[in-house]
Amino acid sequence: MTEHLNRLTPRQIVFELDQYIIGQNDAKRNVAIALRNRWRRMNSPEDIQREIIPNNILMIGATGVGKTEIARRLAKIADAPFVKVEASKFTEVGYVGRDVESMVRDLVEQAVGMVRLQKKEEVKIKAEQAVEDIILDALIPPVHGSGSAKPVTDNGSEEMPQSDAELNQRTRERFREKIRNGELDSRKIDIEVQQNQMPNVGMIGGAVDDVSMMNIQEMIGNMMPRRGKKRKVTVEEARKLLLDEEASKLIDMDEVKLEAIQKAENLGIIFIDEIDKVASSRSGGSGPDVSREGVQRDLLPIVEGSAVNTKHGVINTDHILFIAAGAFHVSKPSDLIPELQGRFPIRVELNSLTEGDFYQILKAPKNALTKQYSAMMESEGVELEFEDGALREIARIAFEVNSEVENIGARRLQTVMSSLLNDFMFDIPDVIGDGSHIAITAEMVQDRLSALVKNRDLSQYIL
Repeated sequence: MTEHLNRLTPRQIVFELDQYIIGQNDAKRNVAIALRNRWRRMNSPEDIQREIIPNNILMIGATGVGKTEIARRLAKIADAPFVKVEASKFTEVGYVGRDVESMVRDLVEQAVGMVRLQKKEEVKIKAEQAVEDIILDALIPPVHGSGSAKPVTDNGSEEMPQSDAELNQRTRERFREKIRNGELDSRKIDIEVQQNQMPNVGMIGGAVDDVSMMNIQEMIGNMMPRRGKKRKVTVEEARKLLLDEEASKLIDMDEVKLEAIQKAENLGIIFIDEIDKVASSRSGGSGPDVSREGVQRDLLPIVEGSAVNTKHGVINTDHILFIAAGAFHVSKPSDLIPELQGRFPIRVELNSLTEGDFYQILKAPKNALTKQYSAMMESEGVELEFEDGALREIARIAFEVNSEVENIGARRLQTVMSSLLNDFMFDIPDVIGDGSHIAITAEMVQDRLSALVKNRDLSQYIL
């Protein structure tokens, strides 16, 4: 589990984040240190490991400056289970709200999925062999019987097979080669696909929590017999359908669950967005403020460290990394209850994006919008090119609209780019055919977007 983290030094982590996120160096440094500290804890003496708690992070910044993206990319770099929740979701239903432990259960589900996928890769070769045998049986059913020995001529070459079993075996081997070479992918065969009859169970009367309901459904589902359903599919489709089924048979799910819980406990990251929405702007209030404070107190034991029951087992949240984020336009971090403030010792303020940042966002990241549009047009055989002046003009317009209307950060670039390129996207491939070249210049950007910028009613820009 620690081998992958061993290669990720704080500088390497920041370098990886720089491939996708522009600026926000302070936030990157802090999350890089937090991630590296996990490896340091797991390689510390055992008597101190349990005492080292993660330094949870509170990110403060307007929407669209990169808070969620930093956390999401961090999880991908570390190959860690990641869950994003919105704190405001816990207050929508009323005072009771949604069960806050659900985010921990979601994290475990993510971890189980990751470990299962990893185990399937390990048994992929065996599963492919089993699938190959099933397809072969459907094409050329085996003939069971005692075949006679192969007569051999004087020159050492084999004669014609002398039994049905031997002939069947030779035919199967020839068809096995055809299957491997893809020559039979379009051939239709009949296969049997296992179906798990999972019933829909509802409870009348007393309240039943999510875990109990899932356990009841799983228990009844396991009691129901698995039914096989006959399907007529091509060999290519059969290979896809059967591969997952055969791989699952080779995986020990108890081992998967145990490893997944350990992965979630030691590497899991939970991102709590809109934490400012549950911050009470005044103390001793009533109504919504009571509900907000109630959510904070529900979150507190999860962040502090507690045991949470899931359908895969009990998970301790002591070493899960929590990253909370909020704009804090109306409230401020000090409006959170003191106990919760103390559980987020690292506070990072993310900067609002400048015109120069917008320019770099369009140009530098691996997943830049300009590269995305170029890739989509390239799939139609059309080459899209952005001149440097055009990128600067797009950045200027996005920054200007953010300044005059609502500041939605880098998301503004999506609306500006959409307005700029929608006509081209509509005309491809009917009007603009294969082999065409589109060059976006600064003058084109001004012609297409200047009227919209001058118009104060910018409703179409609002996401």
